[in-house]
Amino acid sequence: MPAGLTSAVLGEAMKRVVAKLEACADELNALDAALGDGDLGVTMVRGGRSVLAELPNLPEDVGISLLKCAQALTRLSGSTYGTLLATGLMSAAKSTKGRREVPWAEISSLLGGAIAAMSQRGGGKLGEKTVLDALDAARAATEGRDDPAALAAAADQAVEAALERFHDQPSRQGRARIFADKSVGRDDPGMVAFKRIVEAL
Repeated sequence: MPAGLTSAVLGEAMKRVVAKLEACADELNALDAALGDGDLGVTMVRGGRSVLAELPNLPEDVGISLLKCAQALTRLSGSTYGTLLATGLMSAAKSTKGRREVPWAEISSLLGGAIAAMSQRGGGKLGEKTVLDALDAARAATEGRDDPAALAAAADQAVEAALERFHDQPSRQGRARIFADKSVGRDDPGMVAFKRIVEAL
């Protein structure tokens, strides 16, 4: 395993993520149907397939590769969630442009930058039971870690804990906030989608 994130590692990671999203599309659609449009799984699969088509074109520059993935995601996903994820990828792209390898220890700070960019783009804040809370849990858990396997495991455990923490809280952002009472006792679809992404890694 390389000492850090490379475009080749990114490409393999994206293949895993898209395969996972394909497998859990029905689950994400069902979760989203209870609090939204019911198409989260479908749109994530579409966006993921667009990313797969872009993988052969990834250069060695990690930042440019992340940017290409972000652009591919927005081409076909067409969802608010896909746009937010692309915004996070673009933030990471800006921070890593010009580098062929990014140390694993920087993943936490890249997640922090993604949270800030996504919050600004979507108007969300931490504590509102959204994907931002899942990302922040992963950011905190990965801080100071430089082993990729330990990093992924810590992120997975932290996101699971965040889902449990917010499970009985109402949603306060996005379409789900309209169904605030109904959202109590339900997992946020965006948080679950991010959990599945982390599981794939």
